[in-house]
Amino acid sequence: MIILRLTKDLMKDMKTIPVEDVHAASLLSWHVNIYNLNKRKHIVFVNDLTRLAIIIDGIRTGQIDRLKDKFMLTLREYLLREGVNESLINTYIAHGTEVVISKTNNRSVLGTMKEVTWFIEDDFIDNIERLKWLNRMIHKPIDYKEPIVLFKELIKDHRNYTTE
Repeated sequence: MIILRLTKDLMKDMKTIPVEDVHAASLLSWHVNIYNLNKRKHIVFVNDLTRLAIIIDGIRTGQIDRLKDKFMLTLREYLLREGVNESLINTYIAHGTEVVISKTNNRSVLGTMKEVTWFIEDDFIDNIERLKWLNRMIHKPIDYKEPIVLFKELIKDHRNYTTE
């Protein structure tokens, strides 16, 4: 199960109600917020454990199912373009067949999300190129590593998919 932890603003925009007291492995938990980039609404996802960022657009108010689907498709495409083994991606996505909506619960992840969204305009033509650039920023909470490097490392270990 993948948990999407929506901010209050996004929860309101998506017109959804969170599930209370839900737990999953940090590798399967993502904090999600809404923000404006290049004068358009975008949704940013930040992985709790690795701080990997995924940004999507084209989601309108109340389209929670479309948000889930587009997130999974963008994540798959991005990881493939980063050279992650397809079987590892399939294993990760298999854990995401059930996607649960919950509230944010980690101020450190929210702080990283704020760092990721500090710019309101950019000149990237391709979203994947934007993600490649973003996921090479180092972050203190992950011992000054690059999020994509850490994600590639941790996605290989099946123990990262359990809460124990």
